[in-house]
Amino acid sequence: MSNEVAYKTRHGLLGAAVLALSFAVMGVSAMPTTAAAATLDDKKNPFTLVYENAITKNEPGKLNIHPVNYELNGLKIVANVYTPANYDPKKKYAAIVVAHPNGGVKEQTAGLHAQRLAELGYITIAMDAAYQGGSGGEPRSTDKPQFRIEDIHGAADFITHYPGVDAERLGLLGICGGGGYSLSAAKSDKRFKAVATLSMFNSGRVRRNGFADSQLNTIQQRLKQATDARAQEKAGGKILYAGDANMTDEQIAALPFEMYRQGYEYYWRTHAHPGSTFKYTSSSLLDLMRWDATDQIELIEQPLLMIAGSKADSLYMTEEAFAKASGAKDKELFKIEGATHIETYWVDNYVNATIGKLTSFYARTL
Repeated sequence: MSNEVAYKTRHGLLGAAVLALSFAVMGVSAMPTTAAAATLDDKKNPFTLVYENAITKNEPGKLNIHPVNYELNGLKIVANVYTPANYDPKKKYAAIVVAHPNGGVKEQTAGLHAQRLAELGYITIAMDAAYQGGSGGEPRSTDKPQFRIEDIHGAADFITHYPGVDAERLGLLGICGGGGYSLSAAKSDKRFKAVATLSMFNSGRVRRNGFADSQLNTIQQRLKQATDARAQEKAGGKILYAGDANMTDEQIAALPFEMYRQGYEYYWRTHAHPGSTFKYTSSSLLDLMRWDATDQIELIEQPLLMIAGSKADSLYMTEEAFAKASGAKDKELFKIEGATHIETYWVDNYVNATIGKLTSFYARTL
């Protein structure tokens, strides 16, 4: 998300100026909830997974999880590989790379979808982005498109050499910000034979223009702030972070976009994980604000499936990208009826709808 309208914070997701405006326009109300969700504790799962029905132990003949690490451009990347029931490394399996949302880690919705896809017979990998989560890289919480895209290429490097993987049957699933970066990676990386996104979030557009293009008049000002942050950082000064602030429940409830209200609840309440943080270096905005997930998207010729909630206030990003993906002759936009952006991450009915659609898509294309 961003440091303008989408000011993702450890206890919130909006900048102070926008927050003040939302107070004036909307007033303050109780913290909204969309569906009952028990708070999940990473300490109660041996793999620190924080999603419903997560695997808790490896057993012969059943779906298993394998924590792995590998090097990418000198950095240690941590990931979880899921292998299907009755996995035999001497056989050949299609594989799927799953890229996590902005601020997320492999133990949240990326892990949930990787596990569900492994249940279908795929070998899957969910990795923490470089500079984020459990992966290496300094300064921490750097969030640059070129790094996130390279993460996806790196996951393909690793998983295509994993025992039992058929490198000619590699799929890609990107969730939220990971969806935007997946589109960018798939433009040139033709190892991916099928590309899917869930609740795609175009990080560059939102950080540049604000959510729903609501901050067009402050672009130059925010670019200057990001420039100053980089200059200070490179001079050895304090590293500045966007989204590093505290907000109360009442302030969160006043945010104008449902995605951010529910995002706070998901990331810091019901599905919190110590590796997940909303902050990112302010200097990252120099790279983010000049980037866009739809740039040259016509280079995607692989089959493309884009999934989003019909009630998601981020739906416009998926619809725009889908329309621009003119090179993909085999493409489909699937809307999950009644779902908001964050609800697609974890609500059973909506996750089942996603998996149902992915089942037929990957079966046909991989």
